[in-house]
Amino acid sequence: MKSIQNRITAFAKLGDFLRQFSIDNIKKIDSIEHNEIFFDGFLHQIKLAQENNSWFTKENIRLTFESWSKALTESNLTHFSKDVKLNNNPSKKVAIIMAGNVPLVGFHDFLSVLISGHEVLVKQSSNDKHLLPFLAKYLEYVDPNFKGKITFTEEKLTDFDAVIATGSDNTARYFEYYFKNKPNIIRKSRNSVAVITGKETEEDFIKLSDDVFHYFGLGCRSVSKLYVPKDYNFDAFFTGMYAKKDMINNAKYANNYDYNKAVYLMSLFDLLENGFLMIKEDESYASPIATVFYEYYDNEIDLKIKLHQDREKIQCIVAKDFIENEVAFGQTQYPKLTDYADGVNTLEFLSTI
Repeated sequence: MKSIQNRITAFAKLGDFLRQFSIDNIKKIDSIEHNEIFFDGFLHQIKLAQENNSWFTKENIRLTFESWSKALTESNLTHFSKDVKLNNNPSKKVAIIMAGNVPLVGFHDFLSVLISGHEVLVKQSSNDKHLLPFLAKYLEYVDPNFKGKITFTEEKLTDFDAVIATGSDNTARYFEYYFKNKPNIIRKSRNSVAVITGKETEEDFIKLSDDVFHYFGLGCRSVSKLYVPKDYNFDAFFTGMYAKKDMINNAKYANNYDYNKAVYLMSLFDLLENGFLMIKEDESYASPIATVFYEYYDNEIDLKIKLHQDREKIQCIVAKDFIENEVAFGQTQYPKLTDYADGVNTLEFLSTI
């Protein structure tokens, strides 16, 4: 593999390619490299991805592309890759086991391995198997040095030097045992929370609706839990959530809403709901689809201590001038390249294998 600059340029060109598929519209740009080969083919892969997984709506797939097109710029990639420690060690083969909860959910690991100069062996989830192999082919066209460096497999993983695996808390235990003799990053389940102080504007809550509803709440960066002051009135929150009222028109989402509502009512739980979203007082972080949990807090210092103690369970904290490293309302699904999942610096790990 040639210089890191070549790899940066290739991924920046991939960002340009993805820029054609924004959440608002799809627009072919004649100046994009290899468009004559890849544009129509990618439209077909998007269609297959939608048919394969009904959570992968057109909007959710294009939201992913928009997010990555903003991240994959020459300047962002240059800043990101300054953490790559260039040494004379031979390239290693890194296996990645990807989740399938949101489109291209393993792309950051894929990018990190390749930008570090290693080979990648990808085992995808059956829920998300169409998009990444096609984008990998695009990368190989843009920079032929990637050829032979990217392998996809559905078989048992063999012949690799290190592994990055993402799964539930249960599968993580299996991964930790199975890969104990290899350098590894094992990612477990995480959820995101929002801290409400009572000073939020109507616009803040409309933006928060993005954090709650994008990807139907299935992503680890989706807000599944609220912390609210004692005796908080939820009217302003529900007013903001109303921006996403059309969610209920998705049959799969509606089925989950109806099912979870029936379970809660039969269990005599106290609920607040608005016809497409339920909120329930609960100490857990992971809430079912169409539900957001909430918990009251007495004072901000105690809450900050709790959030620090539970940091292994939390991916993002959405707030407004509340805590260090908070994410602004509406921004959870637009992470920077340096917003490492679980706070583990992947590039640093890859420089040590």
